[in-house]
Amino acid sequence: MTLAWVHRHLEAAERIVGVEALHGGATADMRRLTIGTRDGGIRHLVLRSFVGPTRQGPAEDLLHRETDALTTLTGTGVPAPGLVAVDPTAAHCEYPSLLMTHLPGRTVLDDEGLETRLPLLARQLVAVHAVRPADRPREYVALTTADTVVPPEGAAAAVWAAAIDVIRKPAPRYEGRFLHRDFQPTNVLFDLPPEDPAGAVGARITGVVDWAAASWGPADPDVAHCSTNLALLHGPAWGLRFTEAYQEAGGRLAAAADERLYWQVREPLAFSEEVQSVAQPWREAGRTELTTRAVEERLDAYVTSLMDALG
Repeated sequence: MTLAWVHRHLEAAERIVGVEALHGGATADMRRLTIGTRDGGIRHLVLRSFVGPTRQGPAEDLLHRETDALTTLTGTGVPAPGLVAVDPTAAHCEYPSLLMTHLPGRTVLDDEGLETRLPLLARQLVAVHAVRPADRPREYVALTTADTVVPPEGAAAAVWAAAIDVIRKPAPRYEGRFLHRDFQPTNVLFDLPPEDPAGAVGARITGVVDWAAASWGPADPDVAHCSTNLALLHGPAWGLRFTEAYQEAGGRLAAAADERLYWQVREPLAFSEEVQSVAQPWREAGRTELTTRAVEERLDAYVTSLMDALG
């Protein structure tokens, strides 16, 4: 059913000649489709299928949001996939699905070269936040509450209690921006020279993917989300450094220190609820040392560093 649906959206005389599973997706199955063209060449498309429930909400809603985001981003300069077709209710496919263009490049999760890649990530996120959609997407919604946080085993109890108290307060007022809401290294593609596989010198960003959570809200949680991912992947200092790099690139965060702390600590507290599911794709991508326990320890250290710096 799904392949027949894809075929209906190909150009005349094109055919599907190969299917390859893509790894790293946490909320949906991703496949790269190789398309044989009428002139004997090939091109690629990407099929995104929601095969099960997600914490972010119904697949239909996520696919509508991603469709709107990809449409909004067309012509903006943000390197996002192009929309080909969408079946949000699985009327034609086995699962709710989206078909999009394939972007070149690959994700990079190595420690090596991060000093070069980090400012590229920061500048790219500033560009995302500069997008002004004709129609605003759904308002940002925070899923984590003070009562759902799960402090890691052995965490600094007093520090976590203080951090949890921070998010008991009402959310600060904010100036809205167009948000990705899952901007982090596994959703950014890099072109890397063969002689520089870690991107220490010649890296450039070729794509930003996974726009299913695109929304409207403060820039702060987008920055904090990427900062938390970097802290868990590479160490707490890199999380703090990304926040600085975002501002150095021209990005604007909440002016008051207590407001910045609210947004910056909310994201790592949210990660506490799903450390295992966060760490697993990283291990599958080659970061085998990032066991659940190792990530929990980095999460504890990062929350402590935030409270020390801003609390």
